[in-house]
Amino acid sequence: MPRRDKHTSHDQENHERWLISYSDFMTLLFAFFVVMYSISSVNEGKYKVLSETLIDAFQVEDKEEESSSELIELSDHNKNSMIDFDGRANKEGDVKAEVTGDGDYIGTLLSELSDQVESAFGDLVRDGEITISGSETWIEISLSSGLLFNSGSANLNRQSLPVLEEISSILSGYENPVHVEGFTDDIPIQSGIFPSNWELSAARSAAVVRLLSESGVEPNRLAAVGYGQFQPIASNESAEGRGKNRRVALIVSRDLDVRRALTGVGEAIEASEQNEAEGATPFLKEKDKIKAVELEGGGLLFTQDDQ
Repeated sequence: MPRRDKHTSHDQENHERWLISYSDFMTLLFAFFVVMYSISSVNEGKYKVLSETLIDAFQVEDKEEESSSELIELSDHNKNSMIDFDGRANKEGDVKAEVTGDGDYIGTLLSELSDQVESAFGDLVRDGEITISGSETWIEISLSSGLLFNSGSANLNRQSLPVLEEISSILSGYENPVHVEGFTDDIPIQSGIFPSNWELSAARSAAVVRLLSESGVEPNRLAAVGYGQFQPIASNESAEGRGKNRRVALIVSRDLDVRRALTGVGEAIEASEQNEAEGATPFLKEKDKIKAVELEGGGLLFTQDDQ
């Protein structure tokens, strides 16, 4: 028989076998991103059912209901610490004490102080001789100058003594700083004692500070400030308005770090703009402007005179 030649067959090497692994990898990667997308897209309805099921299973109280009840309780608590801007302590005003940390305690103290003053001087408050206003950081006890002083005088009259002594008794139970501020109307005063309303308002506030100090209020808590006629809260065109502007205000601050904004400035500007819009004469007339005159020997003289 003829001998058959034996040929050894060698399979050719396939260089594209990696495509199979690559396609498997891409398929797995696509599946991975599909799973991730499905996880990120939360079905709120199913999630709510799941959460309610877990709550029922573990008997966990609903946190939202608990938080809501706490908010309601805090809101009711705040209503007990409100101060009315019209001079009445009440439970439905717009001024609230802070509800966290020391703010809650200090706000409560300010509210208590306001209540004590109103309780002690109910008749004077109703007659408008004493007004009480404030915010969460300060309380203003405003006393009519007619209640404390005679016209053009900085000496406390007899009827003022029991009023200020009672206020001193109330303030001595607290540690808050007290700023005493004097105000006048725009009628010029020219006397040997008081060249202008600056001196008169400052002397009146200083007289009140001195009596408070002598009646038991710590002197380091007190300060006296005079604003003259330049912080009106009413129009000086009428006798009633001038009467409101003649006052001494006791500002009880929340703590030593609080600097009270001058609400008198804001009130004056707001009222002035309102009067100007209505065609009324502005509170601060041209004749009220203070001029600085340099003296020959040095220094400055502040005057309202044109000369």
